[in-house]
Amino acid sequence: MNVPDTVATPLGPLYVYGIAPAGVRAPRAPGVGGAPVRLLAESGLCAVVSRAPEQIRARRRDLLAHQTVLGELLAQGTVLPMRFAVVSPDQDTLLSQLRTDTHRLTAQLDTVRDCVEMNVKGAPVPDCFTDLVRRDEKLRLLAQRTRRKPDYEANVRLGEALAKAVRREARGAARAVLAGLAPLAVRVVEGPVDDERVLSASFLLRAPDEERFRQALAAQARDLGDRLSLSVTGPLPCYSFVQAPLVAAGR
Repeated sequence: MNVPDTVATPLGPLYVYGIAPAGVRAPRAPGVGGAPVRLLAESGLCAVVSRAPEQIRARRRDLLAHQTVLGELLAQGTVLPMRFAVVSPDQDTLLSQLRTDTHRLTAQLDTVRDCVEMNVKGAPVPDCFTDLVRRDEKLRLLAQRTRRKPDYEANVRLGEALAKAVRREARGAARAVLAGLAPLAVRVVEGPVDDERVLSASFLLRAPDEERFRQALAAQARDLGDRLSLSVTGPLPCYSFVQAPLVAAGR
């Protein structure tokens, strides 16, 4: 027997995968916890939901289920993706949120229409010491003094100076990567960075621009690879460019 796409009866707490325009088909893949995925339609929008399990943990099978459901939605068109573990307390609350936020959600759908997200991360290259010492006079003199009169404190000073220089070079390279890639994107959101990750940025791209973006990133990697190790993840649902009306629930 075929199960209807839309919710006919209240389901209690609902796990929410995303918001899509009305008319989208419910994904056929099972959702988190193996639950069937359904649609809640209101004001020209659809919330894509399933019954929320008693406990939600970031287990591989549930993370994969979340991604698979979103993948089916993206194959049909535009979607505002929710991050893992977003739960609405009940059907009425979610429908009310769709009614209240119709204008804002519709505007967000327009913003990410035909777009994908690409996430780029960059880390310092730790073995670029030789080139740094050759180019930096202060480091070169410090290395020479350490070789002439090696001791524990001198080695520590040289090590700290080299580490600081590596991070400085990597941060400069990260700024160059952002400057080179930003013109290709509709929007850019920068994430948190530290000494180990000096670049973390999400780029909202028009889908046809993905290949051009990858080529530009590869060129940056060739030019700056002695200072910055780059990685890219995507295409992804546009998580970083959605201001969701819902928040993750600790259930």
